[in-house]
Amino acid sequence: MGKRRMVCTDITRSDAFLELSATTRLLYYDLLQEADDEGFVDNPKTVMRMTGASVDDIRSLIAKKFVILPDETKGVVVIKHWFIHNYIRRDRMVETNYKDLRALLDFDENGSYTMTCQPSDNQMSAQDKLIQDKLSKDKKIMRHKYGQYTNVLLSDEDLEKLKTEFPNDYKERIERVSEYCASTGKSYKNYLATIRNWAKKEGGGRRDIIPTYEEDTNPQYDEDRFNEIMKKRRQGE
Repeated sequence: MGKRRMVCTDITRSDAFLELSATTRLLYYDLLQEADDEGFVDNPKTVMRMTGASVDDIRSLIAKKFVILPDETKGVVVIKHWFIHNYIRRDRMVETNYKDLRALLDFDENGSYTMTCQPSDNQMSAQDKLIQDKLSKDKKIMRHKYGQYTNVLLSDEDLEKLKTEFPNDYKERIERVSEYCASTGKSYKNYLATIRNWAKKEGGGRRDIIPTYEEDTNPQYDEDRFNEIMKKRRQGE
């Protein structure tokens, strides 16, 4: 793999590319960086994990014809516009190891890759299954740290759900969990579920009831009592 890669803005500033989501566009740039001298990427799963991308992101790139999956059994993707982005002198080019896959490709008039034959509907279904099985297997969901004490772990999907369910005070709910965990040393496997559970215990959206330090299911203090306890703990009392 070469150490220098170029990007053609004719591709990355096109309406079709800019209509893609931010994570999909980032995945494309990282695939460009990982490709060999002929535009083949044999570790798309690793790139997805590194970028925090989802299966939908790689599907979008394939559906919009920014990358090609020549053979659904190989798990290797190809940058369609590779030779528009990059010009590599023949005497400096390291040929791809996937010559069998390159044989399945041809070039358009503008120099971009194209399949020599279009896959059938059955092949496309198999291709979708391959993407799901090969690219999402063992994929770790990326979670980000939120709250004053950066101890509330939420995925992008979790955060969007919180915004939808608690549009007026989702940030406050995150901060309450963050401060509670920092004060007690507790942690949760699923912070989205914890915030939802606290909301249920609040009795229809009331915010004057907070879980106690001893046990979430015990009788609960009001907010003034909660703040008083935390103040004493911070002061070492």
